Amino acid sequence: MTTAARPTFDPAKGKASDEFSYMTSAKNLPSHTKLKTRKPGQGAREEYTIDDLKRELAEAEREHLQAKRIVEDGGALSADSQARLDDAKARYIEMAQRLDAASDEDDDDEEGEEEEDENGSDEEESDDDDDDETAMLMRELEKIKRERAEEKAREEQEAMLMKGESGGSALLGHNPLLANRDFSVKRRWNDDVVFKNQAKGDDKPKKRFVNDMLRSDFHHKFMRKYIQ
Repeated sequence: MTTAARPTFDPAKGKASDEFSYMTSAKNLPSHTKLKTRKPGQGAREEYTIDDLKRELAEAEREHLQAKRIVEDGGALSADSQARLDDAKARYIEMAQRLDAASDEDDDDEEGEEEEDENGSDEEESDDDDDDETAMLMRELEKIKRERAEEKAREEQEAMLMKGESGGSALLGHNPLLANRDFSVKRRWNDDVVFKNQAKGDDKPKKRFVNDMLRSDFHHKFMRKYIQ
């Protein structure tokens, strides 16, 4: 029985897939999908501000004064008190160095800005001077060009006048056709070479028209090429 009359939606029906199932190993799964960032309290540079340094410095100074007062009132300190005093001194010195470094950076920034302003003003003045010098040089160059052009025009005019005067005197004095007495024929540099005009004597065979095919040039050439 033919299947040409079956409806077209039958081949488009869903059916079971012959493909295999996929399994991914745990080692091939994506890991470390989040970027690690520095958490608060881990000593980031942004956390140390001038206010924090000042507060730590004030605390260290207060501890130092308190320890000094205890020494003056009660005499000698214990080992723990002496250790705390040394730590306070070290922290005090460190805080002072940080404040000095921060103030030095601020001063350097201000000095850099002032130097940039001064350099900018100096550059503007130097640019103005360069513009003036350039304008002066351009004027001098135009003046020199104009003088050279005038000198060249004057020389050309004088040359034309001298040529006209000489030609007029020659016409008036004698026959202008006989003015040039140099009638010698100039020889070329290659007139006396050995192998001159070699192509003129090329012996090319002349075409001959013969009614007899056995005596024609084509027949002779064919016989020499294929028979002899």
